[in-house]
Amino acid sequence: MKSFLQELFVYTHDCHQQLIGAFHTYADRVSPRAVEIWNHILNAHHVWNHRIMGEKPMFQIWELHDPQAYAAIENENFQLTLQILEARNLHEVIAYQTTKGDAFENTVQDILFHVINHATYHRGQIAMEFRRSGIEPLVSDYILYKRR
Repeated sequence: MKSFLQELFVYTHDCHQQLIGAFHTYADRVSPRAVEIWNHILNAHHVWNHRIMGEKPMFQIWELHDPQAYAAIENENFQLTLQILEARNLHEVIAYQTTKGDAFENTVQDILFHVINHATYHRGQIAMEFRRSGIEPLVSDYILYKRR
């Protein structure tokens, strides 16, 4: 399962690198909502990584970042996730608090799968925002990624 999750994060990283390029290329046409959603993807990944590590996250869930920082934040998220996959047991239970202060526990595996699923869901929303702004959405289907 670790190798499959790692593969999914490599795929997600690839999608995000393309998306960052699109945000820079079409900066004058990208909707504010697409920017908000993208930043939310970055921040949520950051927050979940830090919950697993037992550390306080530096970002708020809807915080906006300078577009020039997107690549560095995304790469840091990706690298930390790879370290987590290497070092942590997928069945380890992580106790954490939500941004509202509610306490929960989930396994590392469930949290990491959530990060992937969450990003995919929101990339779909960004694709819709791109289309509304006259920008051709990126092709980010997993099966097409695997065919390359």
